[in-house]
Formats: sequence, structure tokens, C-alpha cells
Amino acid sequence: MAKSTLSPPVFFYLLLLLSFDSGILLKLANGQGKTWCVAKPSAGDAALASNIESACKYLGTRGLNCTKIQQGGACYDPNTLINHASFVMNTYYQDNRGQEHACYFTNSGLITVSDPSYGSCQYA
Repeated sequence: MAKSTLSPPVFFYLLLLLSFDSGILLKLANGQGKTWCVAKPSAGDAALASNIESACKYLGTRGLNCTKIQQGGACYDPNTLINHASFVMNTYYQDNRGQEHACYFTNSGLITVSDPSYGSCQYA
């Protein structure tokens, strides 16, 4: 019976996949090395409100603020918890160098390779 072997390139890519965490794999998947953190569509209003409060509090200590999600701000419309939470969660995530754990938010955050920016609301 013939012995099964993996060719060197296949073995290398398999090893590469097994050695990287999912955040790095996502960065490789979009070809740009860029990821964003957004709120999960299934997240409840209480979790989203808590995420906004905690992220904005943290960002305030870093010289950043949440004015973009306040009335008149570039990311105010649509005026929904999920949109506001996604923007500040991503700002927090980016401030933490896109580390996977910085998008956890009590399991209500989701890392994406698709830029969630829209209109004048530009995500970092």
C-alpha cells in the first residue's frame, strides 16, 4: 500500500493555518491585513448600551471621544444602538492594535474583513 505524503507547499500552508490565531487568518483572508470589530446582529440592547458606555469611557482616557456617534456626528445616523456600538467597539479594537480579545465585549463583538464604513461615517 502506498504511503500518503503531503507535498512541501501543502504541508507549509497547513502548518501556517494551524499556527495562526483566527484574527491573523482573517487579516490574511481579505488580502489587506485589515480587520474591523462590529457588534453581532444577535447582541441585545442592554449589551450594546453597555458596550457603548464602557468603550466611550475607555476612549476618553486615551484622548479619544465618542462625538462621532452623538447628534450631528458623522456616525450618528442611523441612530441605532447597533450602529453606534459597532463604531465605538471598532474604535476601541483599533486602539488596542486589532488584538482579537479587544473585540470580545462579553461575546457581543464580531471581527470582520469587510469595511463597515458608510457615507461620511468612516471606520478606522
